Amino acid sequence: MQYLGWSRYCPLCESYFSHFCTFSVAPCTPRADAQCPNCRSLERDRLAWIFLKRNIKTWDRILKPLLHIAPEPIFFDKFRQRLGTKHITADLYQTNVDIRMDITQIQFPDGYFGAIYCSHVFEHVSNDKLAMREFKRVLAPEGWALLCVPITADKTFEDLTISDPQERIRLFGQDDHIRRYGSDLKDRLEQAGFAVEPIAPQDFLTTAQIMKMGLGAANGLFLCR
Repeated sequence: MQYLGWSRYCPLCESYFSHFCTFSVAPCTPRADAQCPNCRSLERDRLAWIFLKRNIKTWDRILKPLLHIAPEPIFFDKFRQRLGTKHITADLYQTNVDIRMDITQIQFPDGYFGAIYCSHVFEHVSNDKLAMREFKRVLAPEGWALLCVPITADKTFEDLTISDPQERIRLFGQDDHIRRYGSDLKDRLEQAGFAVEPIAPQDFLTTAQIMKMGLGAANGLFLCR
């Protein structure tokens, strides 16, 4: 009964609530109205899904596989139901994926994938520029990649020499992050060879829709071709 109401809507589980749950990854400041009480989706998940749902009308026309990095449970069934064996999951550490893989050394040939979905991964990767180039290499010429990172700075800042967990928390927000990204992420992706379209919630949603789905704190998406 705590969340009974109609003020919030989750497009992933298609449920209504009075508000979303507070969410935090210690030691970050908790975000109010952030996580779906039912499916546990966060702002970035809801934004990505509503964008994909509106823009990929015909999933059966994705002729080549979709590479899904660090697969979120909330997306797994939705992608697998639509794509079947063309949904390939990969991660360096998770065991419940199709392939254990370092995204700086992708073991697939050029142009193998029709699509890539990767959210909140690059901030953990030492050589993110190499990973971006690898994504570009394995993406088919007609394909697309939907990428998302936490944008928490005006300009990207990194220091790969820092290994102390507390110092990483102080500088990057989490002990497993090695950089903070700014909007110049677009430049990094373009340097990897992509044509990049930054997408903010207000680019395709009304103010009322953004509030309804709790997307006020959502970082934008980067659609790369």
